[in-house]
Amino acid sequence: MTNTIGDMPHRTVARVAGLLYLAFIVAFASSSFIQGHPIVSGDAAATATNILASERLFRIGFTIELVAALLFLLTAWALYVLLKPVNGSLALLFLLLNVVGVAIECVSTLPRFAALLLLSRADYLKALSPDQLQGLAMFFLKFGGSGDTVSVLFYGAWLFPLGYLVVKSRFLPRFLGILLILDGVSLLFCFFQLWLFPGYQRLTYPLYPVMFIAECGLALWLLIKGVKDQVGLNREQVEQTNPNTTP
Repeated sequence: MTNTIGDMPHRTVARVAGLLYLAFIVAFASSSFIQGHPIVSGDAAATATNILASERLFRIGFTIELVAALLFLLTAWALYVLLKPVNGSLALLFLLLNVVGVAIECVSTLPRFAALLLLSRADYLKALSPDQLQGLAMFFLKFGGSGDTVSVLFYGAWLFPLGYLVVKSRFLPRFLGILLILDGVSLLFCFFQLWLFPGYQRLTYPLYPVMFIAECGLALWLLIKGVKDQVGLNREQVEQTNPNTTP
């Protein structure tokens, strides 16, 4: 009887990882749409009006983002268990990069919550004029967006060891690993473009299909196909076959 994901057969771990990854993608896309919809670029008053008109929905948006971050962390953990037998050091590397990215993303939700507090019309905010409150709220929304941009650096970097391990695994298709590496290149390009050249966002639009295909492709493959039976060894079997392997 299995008690933890580390004790499960590799095929089961793969499907758990796929399910978590797919759930993360759906949650992240939903939160991005919900939180981005009320924001009018360069218009603090219109943004404030939109947020107040759908305050509950806005709260739901950043709550879903936190849930998505948790799902992404669990996905990385499941992938670590799955790919650790291939190379434990690289598996640990992509897990740590994911943890840092998730931590930054979670912290970046706080300024968006602060923006909501500024627009709450609480008594302690009466010292500030409506224009000041709206301006501050817009500042915090943009500040939170900058935190999201920083997290992209780590979310791009984690795909390189992950993609390499998928290529070397022999129980997952090599083309998925190559797509993940290309996805990492795309995300790093997005990071540097957004951070250094924020006025040229259209340059990154052609890269979005690569990201979608790579990550959705891996999630769906793991969930539907799993891993090959003949190579689906659990950790204990690998350690017995290679007793000198460093854990």
